[in-house]
Amino acid sequence: MLTPAEAEERILAAMPPAAAEDCPLAEAQGRVLRSGLRADRDLPPFDRATMDGYALRTSALAAGGRSFRIEAVQPAGQPARALGSAADACIEIMTGAPLPAGADAVVPYEETEREGEVMTVAPGLALAPGNAIHRRGSDHRAGEIVVPAGIRLSGREIAVAAACGCPTVVVSRLPAIAVVASGDELVEVTAPVADHQIRRSNDYALRAALVLAGYPRVERFHSRDEPAALADLLRRVLAEFDVVLLTGGVSRGRFDLIPAELERQGVRKILHGVAQRPGKPLWFGVGDRRQPVFALPGNPVSAYLCLHRYVLPALAASAGLTPGPRPRVPLAERFVFRPKLARFLPVRLRAGPGGGQEAVPVPGNTSGDFAGLVGTDGFVELPAGTDEFPAGWLAPFWPWS
Repeated sequence: MLTPAEAEERILAAMPPAAAEDCPLAEAQGRVLRSGLRADRDLPPFDRATMDGYALRTSALAAGGRSFRIEAVQPAGQPARALGSAADACIEIMTGAPLPAGADAVVPYEETEREGEVMTVAPGLALAPGNAIHRRGSDHRAGEIVVPAGIRLSGREIAVAAACGCPTVVVSRLPAIAVVASGDELVEVTAPVADHQIRRSNDYALRAALVLAGYPRVERFHSRDEPAALADLLRRVLAEFDVVLLTGGVSRGRFDLIPAELERQGVRKILHGVAQRPGKPLWFGVGDRRQPVFALPGNPVSAYLCLHRYVLPALAASAGLTPGPRPRVPLAERFVFRPKLARFLPVRLRAGPGGGQEAVPVPGNTSGDFAGLVGTDGFVELPAGTDEFPAGWLAPFWPWS
């Protein structure tokens, strides 16, 4: 049976790259950038003051000058003035304003006294050229890539795009995702529930996690364990959606109809079964339109963990997101797990003795105990083949968000 790493490798290898599209800058937050952002001019585009004060020549200070005549005011948003030729000339300047021609430094207000139109610098003050000046092109030169492709756009990158004059950016198209919960025992939250029934929760949980991860185009469906109805629903979602997630009906019981029906409808199986707990029956395949199909176990914790371990990383890779290193956290206490399977262990993070974070195991009762995930921050993956994991064991960590 595949290890989690082997299953992930097969899934990522089968994921098709998402199409790229233009997106208005005001709507681009959370999207994955597909074409790097280039500076359309030097950044900053001019020598600019970084403090309120007075622009002057440092050579005048070095020659012993201490009192300067204030010739003018240089506000931000106005063309640069020119400093007079007299050695004792200065120009009052505001933060963000262009440096007047002829000046090579700014002395801040705090280092001066003013009387009328004469400014006197503090005794003993020495300034180097460039003091309190943000030099033109010192951040980036025109034509340089400022934000590379493969980044999920936050406010920081949006600000850069705006500064570079990009009203639109090229991003990955958001996939339309179908989430299908299967099972005769499931009823809608608003419906009466009998003693032998349970309310649908998996599709709500998976949709919420997908939306929070930046995939808002998610629709929920339900299918009974009836072959014709299941076949009709699968035919529909395979035709209409870019990604299909199913939960339940994926194991090897009499009413676990999904794997066989998917293959009947032309979905090529990539894997079925991973040596892990929870989530051992995981199924993955690719439809005839190259759409990925994930069939997750029906137990709520299994489905939720598999979504974060496999589905969300696969969607990120498809979008072109550049993966960062997987964080590792030490276990806060000893944990024992004897089955020869990888263990996905929910944890709560807390401050550790060394100042970093450590993971407190929250194993829960069963893989049906969704409430046991409340208050946890994510899960760690413990490898198969080790029975006991001491406190301090460094384990890869997957956060819920």
